[in-house]
Amino acid sequence: MPVNTLGFPKPPKDTRVVVAMSGGVDSSVVAALLHEQGYEVIGVTLQLYDHGAATSASKTCCAGQDIHDARRVAEARGFPHYVLNYESRFRESVIDDFADRYLRGETPIPCVRCNQSVKFQDLLKVARDLNADCMATGHYVQRILDSTGRATLQRAIDPLKDQSYFLFATTQEQLDFLRFPLGGWHKEKTRAEAQRLGLITAEKPDSQDICFVPNGDYTKIVTKLRPQAATSGEIVDQQGIVLGKHEGIIHYTIGQRKGLGIGGGHNEDNSPYYVLAIDAATHRVIVGPKEALAKDVIEVNECNWLDDTAQRRIELKFRSTMKPVPATILPEENGQARIQLETPQYGISPGQAAVFYDGARVLGGGWITGSSQSQALLDKTIETGPITPPEREADPQSVLMAE
Repeated sequence: MPVNTLGFPKPPKDTRVVVAMSGGVDSSVVAALLHEQGYEVIGVTLQLYDHGAATSASKTCCAGQDIHDARRVAEARGFPHYVLNYESRFRESVIDDFADRYLRGETPIPCVRCNQSVKFQDLLKVARDLNADCMATGHYVQRILDSTGRATLQRAIDPLKDQSYFLFATTQEQLDFLRFPLGGWHKEKTRAEAQRLGLITAEKPDSQDICFVPNGDYTKIVTKLRPQAATSGEIVDQQGIVLGKHEGIIHYTIGQRKGLGIGGGHNEDNSPYYVLAIDAATHRVIVGPKEALAKDVIEVNECNWLDDTAQRRIELKFRSTMKPVPATILPEENGQARIQLETPQYGISPGQAAVFYDGARVLGGGWITGSSQSQALLDKTIETGPITPPEREADPQSVLMAE
């Protein structure tokens, strides 16, 4: 018997699929389309936090309105839908982790942590408990079988919507069970399908904010959870000279230029300062010239591998919206690795994810713990002077959260 569109050798009517429904247009289309194709669809939405105060925040995911929208889509199409309360788990694994990482001077990515723990761990267990053959999501990423029949994780066709960066922590076992029906589509097609299917979410805006941070005001959330994040401290240069005061390291990230609060006149040419490092232990923010941000070595831990762990050339992304850059990965013990960049990069911060690619294929990734300048880069700087940062090219990708 030929396989169906989800890869199983049986009719769609005999294939049970749990669809993770966020209440947005993407997951709504996945659920409605699979149901239309004859699959036995079960929609599941996670209530991840107390959504009462967030129902007016129309551009956040997983809020009360989103749960309502997911339920209405299921009712209109005629398949079952369940809401599962995972508030405690989400707070512990994602929100508390988010706040603690800011306290350590890192730049956290809660959407990856959410996929890594709640969605692709707890929700997958629910799907298996429901005797589902697979779980489908509205992520824009591709699951493609290689020549050996092994499932690989690859970038979406639409570069503006590709979410592979957010899914680097997906394990092989999880990937075998997951399906991503929208990975080969552009967003315009998804919207068109939503219109054709008559979904109430057809014109719903894409999520842009972190779901538990309405309007993007993460400082308010972190200071409420961890008041010590607002501890004042000094802003110093690379020599330790005090240039000003700040009202909490929560207001600063590596590479930041604006809003430092130190004014001008601190150097001879009045060139701008950038945040070079954050010393959480002393509540100090270290600033300096942009060229001091140039780093060509990155250290990562908690690596997840979807391919062999041998030393190899890769393409690297350490921000979701950047173009991949060439590098060499050197795996180490205990899930750690060192990345040697071919050219120095700027604004690398602990807490960011470093994701490894081979063309469109995701090889794996890890969490950045630090960055430095190699001896070769230091020698070059001594010989030729500070590296002049190139003008940043326009990034073809938009900032989007993982659904």
